[in-house]
Amino acid sequence: MGLIYPVILCGGSGTRLWPSSRKDKPKPFLPLIGERTLFEATLARTADRTRFAEPVIVAGAAHLGHVRAQAAGFAGSRIIVEPMAQNTAAAIGLAAARLPEDAVMLVCPSDHHIADVPAFTAAAAEAATLAAQGWLVALGITPTAPETGFGYIRRGERLGAGYTVEQFVEKPDFVTASGFLADGRYSWNGGIFVFRAGTYMEELAHHRPDIADPVREAVAQGADEGAIFHPEPSAFGRIAGQSVDYAVMEKTDRAAMVPVAMGWSDIGNWHALRDVRKGDGEGNRAAGRVELVDCRNVLAQSDGPRISAIGLQDIAIVVDGDEVLVTTMDGAQKVGKLSGAANQ
Repeated sequence: MGLIYPVILCGGSGTRLWPSSRKDKPKPFLPLIGERTLFEATLARTADRTRFAEPVIVAGAAHLGHVRAQAAGFAGSRIIVEPMAQNTAAAIGLAAARLPEDAVMLVCPSDHHIADVPAFTAAAAEAATLAAQGWLVALGITPTAPETGFGYIRRGERLGAGYTVEQFVEKPDFVTASGFLADGRYSWNGGIFVFRAGTYMEELAHHRPDIADPVREAVAQGADEGAIFHPEPSAFGRIAGQSVDYAVMEKTDRAAMVPVAMGWSDIGNWHALRDVRKGDGEGNRAAGRVELVDCRNVLAQSDGPRISAIGLQDIAIVVDGDEVLVTTMDGAQKVGKLSGAANQ
């Protein structure tokens, strides 16, 4: 088995982590857990050059400055600058079209947290073995709760270290998700995939030639600027964007999955961020000038003004610049609907 090629996707605005995450500096580029940003932690997970090739980073022009500054500590990164956001199927296609056909790609979002890196590395290696045989492999995250905010993968027959995929399932309601957890055959779809570049482009061309053809054209007519590649904008602009799940993974007959328990979180909102941070004896997580009295399971952080709270439970209080957010943990999913987040 040769080296695995990490492909790091830097997209999205992270509005559910407003006011800390904003369009000009979304959550991948923030140090939300520890001193490293989520993007830097993603690069660090694939920094072993005996296992992984130099990463390919796909990002929009608006975030190029953050990408270059934070990737500077990881030698050899290559950057593809999307002319515009066209969703993950096209973004992955840009990387696949730039790599050798037999290159095994490890596609990773740049804004996830993984606590158990050795488990991640082992699962990636197992998935790479299947990918080299022509499978398109999803890492199936072992569920720990009946989450309704994630898609699920139902495994089929045994396949080496993994399984065939019997079905990709849309985000369920709570009762359905509880059934998935009890069933034992379901994993969360964390958006981490492993496949050969050539296999991916073949399947993309088969199921969505209207994406594959403009991607190839944009790459063929693109321009290099040192370690940065600029695809040709007009060809890329013809694409009707779609996620890799809908465009390829749910349509292909080559889908496989490798299950893994690795302390994964998509850090999708303040509730999720609270749960992956270390808390005190009452479950509180505080950062900055914070005083909490008789509080339980409260997340409070400030980059300046002091936060003082008494008698609260399951609340997030976030102060960032001149913006203040207060939400219950149940309401954390709706933060992106606030006018401040939508108009940031």
